[in-house]
Amino acid sequence: MRFLRHSLTGLVLAAMTAALLLYAGQTIISALQARMNAEPRTPPVRERVFAVHVVKAELTRIAPELSAFGRIESRRTLELRSAVAGRVVSLAESFEEGGQVTQDEVLVRIDPSDAMDAKEEAEADMMDARAEERDAERALDLANDELSASQEQAQLRARAHQRQIDLQERGVGTTAAVEDAALTAASARQAVISRRQAVSQAEARVDQAATRASRSRIALERAERDLSDTTLRAGFGGTLQGVTLVEGRLVSANEKLAELVDPDLLEVSFRVSTLQYARLLDQEGHLRVAPVRVTLDASGAGLVATGTLSRASGGVGDGQTGRLLYASLDSSPGFKPGDFVTVKVEEPPLDAVAQVPASALGVDGTVLVLGAEDRLEALPVELLRRQGDDILIRGEGLAGREVITGRTPLLGAGIRVRVLRQGAALDQRASSPMVELSAERRAELVSLVEGNAAMPDAVKSRILGQLKAAAVPEKLVNRIETRKGG
Repeated sequence: MRFLRHSLTGLVLAAMTAALLLYAGQTIISALQARMNAEPRTPPVRERVFAVHVVKAELTRIAPELSAFGRIESRRTLELRSAVAGRVVSLAESFEEGGQVTQDEVLVRIDPSDAMDAKEEAEADMMDARAEERDAERALDLANDELSASQEQAQLRARAHQRQIDLQERGVGTTAAVEDAALTAASARQAVISRRQAVSQAEARVDQAATRASRSRIALERAERDLSDTTLRAGFGGTLQGVTLVEGRLVSANEKLAELVDPDLLEVSFRVSTLQYARLLDQEGHLRVAPVRVTLDASGAGLVATGTLSRASGGVGDGQTGRLLYASLDSSPGFKPGDFVTVKVEEPPLDAVAQVPASALGVDGTVLVLGAEDRLEALPVELLRRQGDDILIRGEGLAGREVITGRTPLLGAGIRVRVLRQGAALDQRASSPMVELSAERRAELVSLVEGNAAMPDAVKSRILGQLKAAAVPEKLVNRIETRKGG
């Protein structure tokens, strides 16, 4: 009887379970059919709004700056070379690398013994030449006197011959006497010719003596120059560089000993493109006298000098392009020849241009401006210059418009944006109330920030820096105290 009761109970439970399973299956099938037969519903689409930064385009008169890299050079450089060979016997104390020298200061002395001997020999030769010149002049005077005496004798012989002829014509003289007188007159004339030849030789001797004296004078001047060249002096005040000389060294003629540069007369040479060079020309095609600013970035301590454009190179140069320009520097303390510097040249000013970040210009030559209902509009502009991270543009309808500074592929005409104006953020930050904290409250806030393990280190350092200030934003204090204990 008990077995029958248990069996019936199990059958009833099994029947109830089967019924429940059938009911659940029927419910699921009905729900699926209702879901499949129901009309599809599309959720409402929300327009995506992008946050952008803008800058107001104000048309003004701007003088662009041409930027280039250049090298400092000295406008006055002197190579110190040995004019004569010999041994260096003394050096100036300032004759060293970077030494400062003054004009006409004695820098190097070469052993002058040979030069002094040569000078003395030249002086002796000069004395001999002058003595020969005086002797030749005296001989010429004597030859002239002998010529005068011979001419007088010839005149007397000629008159005696004429007298014998007259006597023969009157029948008093004889033919033999006339012939003797004629022979005597001819001999006198021959003596005159001989004396003239002697005078000519004496004159030639005088010329030779003068030539010898001139050569001796030239040799003496050369010897004096050689003696003077044994002492090397500074042609002007400046700084020495490239010094390779020590005392006691043997130097050869024309050997380079050092270079003397003038640190107060510096210029900068830099190369620009042909288009940039054309912008620096005036209406007549001459290079403008434009102001130049030179900067040497020496590990943050920037050295700045000013100057003006002076000239352009005569040729382009082998394997080069553009133009090589030179600018004279006015006052350049701290600059040295060979420095690699940044050169900025002021170009002629441009009217009605706007200066905006370079990231605002698209590849299609347009900028995105803020339109009605905060939607973007594409505005074509003309790119005039690039100034570092900024550009100078000009376009119709650009004046007073707000230009998108950071242009991305997601932005385009018709896109709605949310404008982030830097001035508004600064005003909001400036209007935020500030509170002064007591020492106990400040220490408590610092401990709360340092004990927050979930806070990033960068954010923690920034908040701790703000808490060290005398006045702390009230909003920051409230936020830290709100999270206290959690």
